[in-house]
Amino acid sequence: MSAMPWHVQRSGDGPPLVLLHGWAMHGGVFDLLLPRLQANWTLHRVDLPGHGLSPAGTLQLDDLAASLADHFGAAHWLGWSLGGLVALQLALDHPQQVRSLSLVGASPRFTTAADWTCAVDGSVFAQFAQALEQDVGRTLERFLALETLGAEHAQDERHWLRQLLQRVPTPSADVLTEGLQLLQSTDLRGRLPELRCPNLWLGGRRDRLVPPAALEWAAGTAPNGRAVILDQAAHAPFIGRPDAFAETLADFLEAAGTR
Repeated sequence: MSAMPWHVQRSGDGPPLVLLHGWAMHGGVFDLLLPRLQANWTLHRVDLPGHGLSPAGTLQLDDLAASLADHFGAAHWLGWSLGGLVALQLALDHPQQVRSLSLVGASPRFTTAADWTCAVDGSVFAQFAQALEQDVGRTLERFLALETLGAEHAQDERHWLRQLLQRVPTPSADVLTEGLQLLQSTDLRGRLPELRCPNLWLGGRRDRLVPPAALEWAAGTAPNGRAVILDQAAHAPFIGRPDAFAETLADFLEAAGTR
């Protein structure tokens, strides 16, 4: 196991579960899961390069996947949104290091194409990238509004996410732009049949970034895939419905033979 140059928060006891956050956030976004999971799992909440308390570094998917696999070894992996792309790349490139894979509000392709309508138009991320050049803070606020749009308690979720962002230094515009480029350009649909681990695609029915249809398609395409859609939840179901989310995740991990 190699040294990890990024900030990692570790808590709990049991098999390792590595948690990867989404764009502009940090590992603290999973705080609500701690009291619900740490009795049975060792949770490793990673700050990706240039996010949270981690130093800047590459956000290239293959490099990220290689570094994480080398550091943590065989583990259970959960990725939310952008973190889901990282976790999926890791499972495809380093299958021996992945006992199970949970993708939350994540899709193998986040933007639309001629053969893919289960996504947002690529111009959405391009507009956010352009806005970053003018005002990072305002752009992040707009993204929080999009992430929580449709949630049962959208204002509360947005307030909670805003507080999380204020706990750590704001990622640089360059880091944020690189992350948006990943969301805009990555397409891993063709590699889903390569997955060999149990995989869960978990999202909110009201998600405006990753429609439930994308999760259902991915679960039906990947071997050993399963999709669960939580009602009244949006892009961050572990915030909007933490009890239902944790119960669903724990059931999946148990069924995947993690205990």
